[in-house]
Amino acid sequence: MQKVHRIALGLLAAAAIATASDVVQLKKDTFDDFVKANDLVLAEFFAPWCGHCKALAPEYEEAATTLKEKNIKLAKIDCTEETELCQQHGVEGYPTLKVFRGLDNVGPYKGQRKAGAITSYMIKQSLPAVSDVTKDTLEEFKKADKVVIVAYVDAADKASSEAFSAVAEKLRDDYPFGVSTDAALAEAEGVKAPAVVVYKDFDEGKSVFTEKFEAEAIQKFAKTAATPLIGEIGPETYSDYMSAGLPLAYIFAETAEERKEISEKLKPIAEAQRGVVNFGTIDAKAYGAHAGNLNLKTDKFPAFAIQETAKNQKFPFDQEKEITLEAIKTFVDDFVAGKVEPSIKSEPIPEKQEGPVTVVVAKSYNDIVLDDTKDVLIEFYAPWCGHCKSLAPKYDELASLYAKSEFKDKVVIAKVDATANDVPDEIQGFPTIKLYPAGAKNEPVTYSGSRTVDDLIKFVAENGKYKASVSEEAEEPSAAPAASEEASSAEPAAETKEAAKEADHDEL
Repeated sequence: MQKVHRIALGLLAAAAIATASDVVQLKKDTFDDFVKANDLVLAEFFAPWCGHCKALAPEYEEAATTLKEKNIKLAKIDCTEETELCQQHGVEGYPTLKVFRGLDNVGPYKGQRKAGAITSYMIKQSLPAVSDVTKDTLEEFKKADKVVIVAYVDAADKASSEAFSAVAEKLRDDYPFGVSTDAALAEAEGVKAPAVVVYKDFDEGKSVFTEKFEAEAIQKFAKTAATPLIGEIGPETYSDYMSAGLPLAYIFAETAEERKEISEKLKPIAEAQRGVVNFGTIDAKAYGAHAGNLNLKTDKFPAFAIQETAKNQKFPFDQEKEITLEAIKTFVDDFVAGKVEPSIKSEPIPEKQEGPVTVVVAKSYNDIVLDDTKDVLIEFYAPWCGHCKSLAPKYDELASLYAKSEFKDKVVIAKVDATANDVPDEIQGFPTIKLYPAGAKNEPVTYSGSRTVDDLIKFVAENGKYKASVSEEAEEPSAAPAASEEASSAEPAAETKEAAKEADHDEL
């Protein structure tokens, strides 16, 4: 009997170990005390049915275990059970991740949803904007992340220190920043104060800045030096490239060997255009569907294209031509000189508008959406998107109400198939709804409320120039709270649209 008892205890212990988690699950009565007791907490607000939450779960667990030794806590809150707590913290989609430094200092998590990215981001959050670096701590500081930035300045040089600190405050979410006033250490590192050194675990290993110490120049140098000469474009790096503010040149190829071969061939171009155009390879087998987003054929590789990220313009290189150093150099040089016209994918302009919602295509986008005399509410949708299909009858009703109102010539309710038309907007998922107010077309407002007719009317009335409010003809059934499964960031998708449909993924 004792043997059976020991076996049972052993099985229970094994089960406890198997289910042990370093992520702390919080409830309304434990949340405040936990946040107050810990200097830094990353909290995930989730729903058990959310597909993106399920995908995040193992990454979140791994990050929690890694960060445990640094005393950085990761927590989660089930919003189907803790509705009041989630509403209190403004949760509108799942998963929502927030960084807490006490209850009064809360900010959004801006990193990627992978274990390494979560770990890196939270370690940077735990550090001061600028850490003091000495000869004893420098080597350890260099290992804090893939890229770390250190300034070597004289103790009396306040102007240089302030310029560097300004950059550190602005980019603290991206890189760890350190400063040393030790002249001997600077000399040992091959520089003389004032200087900035970007240490990195790729390319040449480090880059040095010794020009005039101005915040803008330092920031530009840091972002350029911290970007691989020819990096890898994928789910973990895509948003960084999109936010870099530079055009992105894609090298599509199906094998690692071919990507390496083409990269070596085009390396002189990437070096010549460093800081002007970013270059990256992309796995055409895994992410070949993304070629279609750049107006390339999705079944002919290798391929090359440039995306002007700021304007969302696409410049595909002719896929019938061979990718050679000379041909790509000419193409890139012409692009930089403004000699290449962007490729615009557009459906034909409708001969007449059928139905209450105005159909917009790429060729009519500027004429309709940017008409400065009208408030324009536009839905960016995908034909395969389930949420878009659910919204359609409500959106039709909304358009009918405005068409019959006194605002029929002042408010336009429109939609565009963002998979078949190039649009200048950065669309993170489907459906995305934006209001372009009359007289303020450069300041569109993105809708994030419940997808009900009444709430959409309130949104137009509150944010449009004409404060146009109309009444519903019939009372709508009460809707669930606004929170819905969030579309993932617009990264190169490994799935076809058909696969995305089957998996119920409403994402680019």
